[in-house]
Amino acid sequence: MNWKHALTGLTASLVVVLAFSQPTLAFDEAEPTEKPAAEATAETQAPAEEAPVEEAPPLSLTEVYYALDNSMLLLCAVLVLFMQAGFAMVESGFNSSKNTINILFKNLMDVCVGVLIYFAVGYGLMYPGDAGNGYFGYAGFGIGEAGDAGPGVLHPQVDFLFQVAFAATAATIVSGAVAGRLKFSSYLIYSVILTGIIYPISGYWKWGGGWLDAMGFYDFAGSIVVHAVGGFAGLAGAIVLGPRIGRFKDGKSVPIPGHNIAQATLGVFILWVGWYGFNPGSQLAFAGTDNTNAVMLIATNTTLAAAAGGFAAMVLGWIMYGKPDISMALNGVLAGLVGITANCDSVTNIEALIIGVVAGLLVVFGILALEKLKIDDPVGAFPVHGLCGIWGGVATGIFGGFDIGVQILGSVVIPVYAFVTMFILFTILKVIGQLRVSEEDELKGLDLSEHGMQAYH
Repeated sequence: MNWKHALTGLTASLVVVLAFSQPTLAFDEAEPTEKPAAEATAETQAPAEEAPVEEAPPLSLTEVYYALDNSMLLLCAVLVLFMQAGFAMVESGFNSSKNTINILFKNLMDVCVGVLIYFAVGYGLMYPGDAGNGYFGYAGFGIGEAGDAGPGVLHPQVDFLFQVAFAATAATIVSGAVAGRLKFSSYLIYSVILTGIIYPISGYWKWGGGWLDAMGFYDFAGSIVVHAVGGFAGLAGAIVLGPRIGRFKDGKSVPIPGHNIAQATLGVFILWVGWYGFNPGSQLAFAGTDNTNAVMLIATNTTLAAAAGGFAAMVLGWIMYGKPDISMALNGVLAGLVGITANCDSVTNIEALIIGVVAGLLVVFGILALEKLKIDDPVGAFPVHGLCGIWGGVATGIFGGFDIGVQILGSVVIPVYAFVTMFILFTILKVIGQLRVSEEDELKGLDLSEHGMQAYH
């Protein structure tokens, strides 16, 4: 144990020596009069401090508003573009499995072709500025230059993104109405004409400051300008094409069930979500109390009308057929969304519910009317977008406080223009033998006959 005693004694001695040899460190908080040599040497060799980096000046309120408005519109443009996925799911789910690839392909090309032709021609036709005469004008190729930034000012690039998403929506509505019998090449021709010429011209009449806008016609987000144009173009295509083989026999309607209702249901939910870019985005400004209040009202009215439309269609279908029909309810949701689109900023919550209920009832009656007339519209594109689009325009006059006569005029002129022009186009394609696939190809399915592949094995 002697080594332990020795170690303890040595440790105690060291503590005492250190304590008395360094009094300033142990007991005194004052700075030493002289720095140790090692510390002085290190300070001498230390590099000089870098000059402080100047901080950027804080953003002004104008710059914040500009950034917020443009960033939010970009998000809304993405939501509207995402609606293409919803249309693809609804249309393919409500149709035969043998035409799935064909429908998905058409929806894809609506975006690809639509973006290119709207960039080249459509945007300049829809917003000609001083080059327009109220009925027609062309501002030129491409997108304009950016101007001064400020609250409520949109960069031309993001404005184009938002507007081209709308153009593609108008075009893709037709895909479901003509499903199962239209040649893919003919659909591409249609898509180019509608997106590049027909839609932009009628869009100019209202949104580009044309003659209908000068008269006071109001369509906030496109019940007429977008949905009725697509719905009536689809009606023209369905009439000229004729029904699918076996759709009507001996004067009676023979339903051709969709192959994937789960897919169609998912598509409706995607469309519902995308509509929050469609309607609130059409406010085009988000910063400031007034804009925020407007966007919140728009979003709530959109939700209420969709829910009311789906419920009303379910109830009416249940009464008529004895059992609740999910396809009717799904189309009722879309009908409510279409009906509220023109007026979501200018009606109350209760009025939005009424608009949705009426739209839900109209879509059921519209589907039955097409069957009576033996017009084959596999997804109900015309009742949803055409019929309920007109209802949205008229309802804007009834509930929104706008001149009812002007609203009726605009709600008739634009759809008739779309129907007549597209009827002419489809008829020309039919006359030259380029509209409809052969009976053999239709029975085989357009996936194999037009694309040489199958969606399901």
